[in-house]
Amino acid sequence: MAIFDDEPRKVTVEHQIGQDLSTLSLHELEERIAALKQEVARLEQAKTSKAASLSAASAFFKT
Repeated sequence: MAIFDDEPRKVTVEHQIGQDLSTLSLHELEERIAALKQEVARLEQAKTSKAASLSAASAFFKT
């Protein structure tokens, strides 16, 4: 919470799946798209990492 009016406020962009988009501005939509693209990239990276770990474990324990 800002003590003085001239202090910048932290605004977090949080998106909920199925949220009503009609109230959002074009700028807000663009921000959310960018944030979701970053999250998708992070998820893809985690998926790739887990797949590599699984593959390595499978190869190690394969008889």
